[in-house]
Amino acid sequence: MHMRIFELAKDFLQKSDHEVLGGIISPVHDQYAKKGLVSASHRCSMVKLAVETSNWINISEWETQQEGWSRTAETLRFHKTALNDVHSEYEWAKKIHAKLPDKESPLNINLKLLCGADLIESFAVPGLWKDEDIEDIVCNYGLVVISRSGSNPQLFIYESDLLTRLQRNISIVPEWITNEISSTKIRRALRREESVRYLISDSVLNYIQSNQLYTS
Repeated sequence: MHMRIFELAKDFLQKSDHEVLGGIISPVHDQYAKKGLVSASHRCSMVKLAVETSNWINISEWETQQEGWSRTAETLRFHKTALNDVHSEYEWAKKIHAKLPDKESPLNINLKLLCGADLIESFAVPGLWKDEDIEDIVCNYGLVVISRSGSNPQLFIYESDLLTRLQRNISIVPEWITNEISSTKIRRALRREESVRYLISDSVLNYIQSNQLYTS
């Protein structure tokens, strides 16, 4: 479903007269230490298998290769700089550059943070985000928020003075074909040795089974 939200965002942006050159999936560093998080090497391998079926979504391993966990604003800053470097050494950047009609320097490619409504709601969790980071992310990059059933990001924006001031940089994308799939439910089913076929790609499922990930 992470792959799916890229498709939703692309449709929305193209209908809004944007040219979408590529998508970037950036797996988080191991030190993020979220419950159920397997090693970065496994997560990157699974993402590589997942994006094989896409001609525009790419993986960046930069975040996993740092000394520690990177703040979202820092990760965005790096990727925008690398994306607009015509001589970038990164494969994901080269693939996106290949979509450009010309690659004359300086480049001016915009980068936006794609997320679910739960992320924007996490802005209100005390101590989780720095106000300056939220302003940096929304003001200098912009958000594309996938709105799911039961979420109301418009109301959340209204209730935040900061987000209301910057709402021109926030795109709300409704997900009309809804589902209740989540990574948490997928991992739970795997622990219980229940089938998750057709919920994730066969190549990723085979990798999980071969490496005995998410077992009880």
